[in-house]
Amino acid sequence: MHEVKIEHAPPAAVEYLALRQIAGLSPMSREGAEIGLPRSLFAVCLRESDVLVGMGRVIGDGGCFFQVVDIAVHPDLQGKGYGKLIMIEIMNYLREAVPARGLVSLLADVPADRLYAQFGFEYTSPRSEGMWWRQGE
Repeated sequence: MHEVKIEHAPPAAVEYLALRQIAGLSPMSREGAEIGLPRSLFAVCLRESDVLVGMGRVIGDGGCFFQVVDIAVHPDLQGKGYGKLIMIEIMNYLREAVPARGLVSLLADVPADRLYAQFGFEYTSPRSEGMWWRQGE
């Protein structure tokens, strides 16, 4: 196994879409990726030999609301602590960037919710429930 390199920049749209697919995340459009990735507040990429093997991003308004998205690790490398490494980088950013009373949210797939709980994320239910709306094809 090669050494993992950490980059604080969003991935290219093509590799972003490929990692989302292989990691089992929902598909996004290339158009959406090309618009959204450069607008990230913060991004972290893990690379082995310049190949994207892990990623995570923070999006939001930069003041009141932040959302952690796109946490993904290549299936061949899951269980090696790469998800935790991504979250450490994201939490370092959030601790510096989020003003007092700023709210950071995420939608956690099970069993990844256990990872996020290690970093202080709590369930919002029963007080509130996560909801979403998605644009059709």
